[in-house]
Amino acid sequence: MWRQQDVNVVTLRGQLATLRVFLEFCASIDAVEPGMRERVKLSDVDRGDEARDEMVDTERARKIIGYLERYKRASREHVIMAILWHTGIRLGSLRAVDLEDYEPDEQCFWLRHRPDTGTPLKNQGPAERAIALDDYYCDVLDEYIRFHRHDVVDEHGREPLVTSDQGRLSSGQIRSEVYRLTQPCMVGECPHDRDPNDCEAMEYGHYYDCPSSLSPHTIRRGAITYQLREDIPEKIVSDRCDVSSEVLDRHYDRRTDREKMEQRRDFIEDL
Repeated sequence: MWRQQDVNVVTLRGQLATLRVFLEFCASIDAVEPGMRERVKLSDVDRGDEARDEMVDTERARKIIGYLERYKRASREHVIMAILWHTGIRLGSLRAVDLEDYEPDEQCFWLRHRPDTGTPLKNQGPAERAIALDDYYCDVLDEYIRFHRHDVVDEHGREPLVTSDQGRLSSGQIRSEVYRLTQPCMVGECPHDRDPNDCEAMEYGHYYDCPSSLSPHTIRRGAITYQLREDIPEKIVSDRCDVSSEVLDRHYDRRTDREKMEQRRDFIEDL
């Protein structure tokens, strides 16, 4: 009852589920009596509440990438935004890529599960795969590696693809970059009547204070929806983005029912 005053019902359910897992562990070491976890009742969540609609749409993504192409081509910011949008991979997956995982001649990079050296993939070993890239994104990566990537290693002696001068970027650093890049005033006017010169959200550590800034996951959701709207088969999107068909439909596919119907019509007309 205390926690639900500060979070929405979906977040509350997730946190209570975590508490239940902890109580199960406590019971296994006789710290609490068996069955304690069942006393934590999970709140009911409607499917519509569970699946959030917030995403970076195609127009917004193109504006941001276009701005970076013009003013900060092949910068670290350009690579982060462009690769997240083009591939639809998770933040942690981008962070996990090493320099040796990128194969410019084959126009792809590999995602590998390396929990022992600090870069696990969410779905572990089964999530290992190669991600295809097109010419433009390979050119951006090649220029970044040649001109802007810091020649550093992380604490495990690995060479990260996306770096700071200290080594591999943390998840927080990548998230902060995305919050900054998705601020509307990066590519246009501020919709909140704020002066960018005085806005607190322009300061490092406060980028998320902008009401319109978005998290990396909204890029993933927008990228997946864009791929589906471009008639890429769901199976290919599912494999490329490491998401099951059920989760794809529930959490990521933001096509309207009419859009889906019109796309199916193209196949029906060929019957």
